[in-house]
Amino acid sequence: MEGKYKVVTLCGSTRFKDDFLRIQRDLTLSGHIVISVGLYGHADGEYETVLDDEAKNMLDDMHKRKIDMSDEVFIINRNGYIGDSTRSEIDYAIKTGKAVNYMVNENLSQ
Repeated sequence: MEGKYKVVTLCGSTRFKDDFLRIQRDLTLSGHIVISVGLYGHADGEYETVLDDEAKNMLDDMHKRKIDMSDEVFIINRNGYIGDSTRSEIDYAIKTGKAVNYMVNENLSQ
C-alpha cells in the first residue's frame, strides 16, 4: 500500500494517554497518517495547572481543524466513556461527512 494513505484524527479523553499512543502506533503501522492531540492535559494534569478557558477553547477549535484535514476520526472511548468535548467532535465529524470509528462499540458508550 504505497502512495494513498487515509488520514485519521484521534479523538477522546486525554486521560486515556496509553490508548492514544497504542492506537496511534497501530494505525500508523497499518498504513494510516495519524493526527493526534497536542498534549495530554487530563493525563498529565496540565488542564488543571496551566490551561485557562481561552487555551482550552483554542485546543477544542484546533482539534476540529484537525478533523477537517482528516478522512475519518477514531474515537478512543475506554469503557464506553465519551465526554462533552469528544461528543462535540463526533457531532462535528458527522456534520462534515467524516467516517467515525470507535475503540469500543458505540452502542456500549450510551
